[in-house]
Amino acid sequence: MTTFPLSFTWNPSEGIDLGFYEIKYYSLMWVVAFAIGFYITKKIFNKEGRSADELDSLFIYSMVSIMVGARLGHVLFYQTELLWESPFEVFLPISKPTGVGIFEFSKYKFSGFRGLASHGAAIAMIIGMYYYSKKVIKKPLLWVLDRVVIPCAFGAIAIRLGNFFNSEMIGKPSGSEWGVIFAKIDNVVRHPGQLYEAFGYVFVFATLMFLYWKKEAGKKLGTLFGTFLVMLMGVRFIVEYFKIEQVDGREDWVLGLNTGQLLSIPFVLIGIYFIVKANKKVATT
Repeated sequence: MTTFPLSFTWNPSEGIDLGFYEIKYYSLMWVVAFAIGFYITKKIFNKEGRSADELDSLFIYSMVSIMVGARLGHVLFYQTELLWESPFEVFLPISKPTGVGIFEFSKYKFSGFRGLASHGAAIAMIIGMYYYSKKVIKKPLLWVLDRVVIPCAFGAIAIRLGNFFNSEMIGKPSGSEWGVIFAKIDNVVRHPGQLYEAFGYVFVFATLMFLYWKKEAGKKLGTLFGTFLVMLMGVRFIVEYFKIEQVDGREDWVLGLNTGQLLSIPFVLIGIYFIVKANKKVATT
């Protein structure tokens, strides 16, 4: 009789070694996120009769907004001390070893960006899309947001898989034989929180695709954007119960909730508001 283990050890290489350069899996997943996201958006823009120039501009606005917002979000929400202890780390892929002066650049080490926050990316994306809607496409902000959240949902899946490859954002000990042993961290069986979250985001992406392509939800401004916020941040809120808090001492920061959960609540409420508003508008027209 064949038996299947309830846990397995995860200890992959950090990337694909090409001999002259190593492509990090996490970086590769960002490339996948933007590449597939561009393809999805192209299909949407073709359906809407929008031009290639508008699509190209959207890609630039999105990429800059997401990357800057994700990095700033991490620093402001989770690692504020970088602003005065090592400000160059905020936007440069380097790290300052302990005891090294701020301006001793020769002693800095290349580390890549090890901290990116989805809440910061979401805020910056909304701001970026505001300027895009005004300066480029000349459509209401909600029209733009209703469409960009679809590729964003796919991107969220890819990034969490990247976190899994990196053995970061690990889960709490499972307390049983079920789970994953992240060999680079310790020998404890843990919840694969990254995979839980990625799996939840698959449903978010599938729901948005169904609503847009089958239910024409894009015609009800705010519906897709609201659904995205409620579902994505709802998944994040739930999965946080299984993950180790990113900042020591914030496991039950306020009312038993950690930072990620507290930041998710306003987004869920905003999402509910836009869903209700969209449905009320349809009912009165």
